[in-house]
Amino acid sequence: MMASLKESADRALKMLHGLPRVQLGNLRPNPNSKKNPQRGRAQHGGDKHGAGNKGSGQRQNYMRLGYETGNNPFYIRFPYEPYYKGHHMRRQYPPISLLQLQVMLDTNRIDPTEPIDLTTLINTGLFKLSPTSREFGFQLTDEGADKFKSKICIEVQHAKESVIAAIERNGGVIRTAFYDLKSLQMLINPKKAFEKGEPIPRRMLPPQDAIAYYTGAENRGYLANPEEISKHRLVLAQKYGYKLPKIEEDPEYETLTAMKDARQIFFGLEPGWVISLKDKCIIKPKNLPSDS
Repeated sequence: MMASLKESADRALKMLHGLPRVQLGNLRPNPNSKKNPQRGRAQHGGDKHGAGNKGSGQRQNYMRLGYETGNNPFYIRFPYEPYYKGHHMRRQYPPISLLQLQVMLDTNRIDPTEPIDLTTLINTGLFKLSPTSREFGFQLTDEGADKFKSKICIEVQHAKESVIAAIERNGGVIRTAFYDLKSLQMLINPKKAFEKGEPIPRRMLPPQDAIAYYTGAENRGYLANPEEISKHRLVLAQKYGYKLPKIEEDPEYETLTAMKDARQIFFGLEPGWVISLKDKCIIKPKNLPSDS
C-alpha cells in the first residue's frame, strides 16, 4: 500500500518536472464555464449588434433616403441629369376640366353673363392657387367637352385646341393670358391688396419663353392680332366640323368680347387707381405715367 502511494507520488513529480511553470499566461478557465456576451462580428466585436455606432442605424428601423449601405450613392455617381435641368423653375398650371366648369355654371357658382377670369374661379371656393409653388394660373382641360353647353367669355392661362373648339362651338369666347407673380397675388386676394392702399400695378408682359404662346392666334393669346384670331376661329370650326356662331349678332356681344388690356389686372379697374375699401371709393390719378 505504501509502495503504491510512493510510486504514484514519484510519477506525479516526474510529470510536474516536464510541465512548464504555472503562470498567469498559462491559466485557462474550464471549458464552457464562461459565456461571451458579444456576438463576435463587425468592427465593434458584436457589442453594437451590427447596427453601427449611434445615429439612425441604432435609432430607426430604416435608413435615410438615398443611403446605399456604404456604397457611393446614385445621386453622387450620376450628379448631372439634363432632363431635370430647370425643372424647379417651370411654370405650373393646375387643371380645371370643362365638366367642372359646367357644373359650377349649373349650380350658380359662376355667373355666365359676366366675364370669367382667374378671380372668378378662385371665388368659387373650389380651387386654390399658390404662386410660391410656381403656379401661374389654371389650364382648361377637355374632360367633359361633349357635355359642355354654356356660352361664356372666359380667360385662362393655358388651353388645348379641343378646349377652344368646345367653347367656341357654343358661341363663347376664350382667351389665354399671362400674369406675373405680383398680379397673381392681387387676383387671388384682392381685399388684402386693396387694404394696403397701394395703386393697382401694371401687369408685366410674358417672359421670353412664353411670348410665342401668348401672341399665337391659334392659342387665342391675349397679345395676338384680333384679325388673325377671327381667321383661326373659322379654321378650327372647319377642322372640327361645326358651324361657327356669329357673335357679332349675339345680344350679349359686349359681354362676350369683354377683354382686359395687356397691362390690366382687373376688369373695369385701370392700373394706377387706388381702391379705398374704408371710404368705398376709387381714387383715380389725374396724370398717369406713360407706359414704356
